[in-house]
Amino acid sequence: MAERRFVLGVNTFLIKDNKILLGKRLNVAGHGQWGLPGGHLEENEDLIEAAKRELLEETNLKAEELEFLQLVNGIQENGHYLHINFLVTKWSGELHNNEPEKCEAWEWFDLEALPENIFYGHKDFLPLYKKGLHFLS
Repeated sequence: MAERRFVLGVNTFLIKDNKILLGKRLNVAGHGQWGLPGGHLEENEDLIEAAKRELLEETNLKAEELEFLQLVNGIQENGHYLHINFLVTKWSGELHNNEPEKCEAWEWFDLEALPENIFYGHKDFLPLYKKGLHFLS
């Protein structure tokens, strides 16, 4: 039997004035689609520290307070991800696109007027958030 593997992703929700921060992916899976700040958990890394690291690396924003938001079992044709998502309730810094080779732009979108082309790996996260649900198996 072939060994099955999955990847652990950590993502962050930053919401202000009923708007959420999304980045337009570039030269990576989901090119041209809008996704949350986030990435892969590294070996021996703490979940919260990974979420903070990814946010800072991508956006220049420093997460000061986070809370668990969602656990999503993302089984897709091209891979199996287990996503742990956090709501950043307090952050500091100025928004800056720190990885222009991976992200075309960061923009704030009204939660009631999201872009249609949400990254396929994150497409379930926003409806869960809007329904107040924390788990998808």
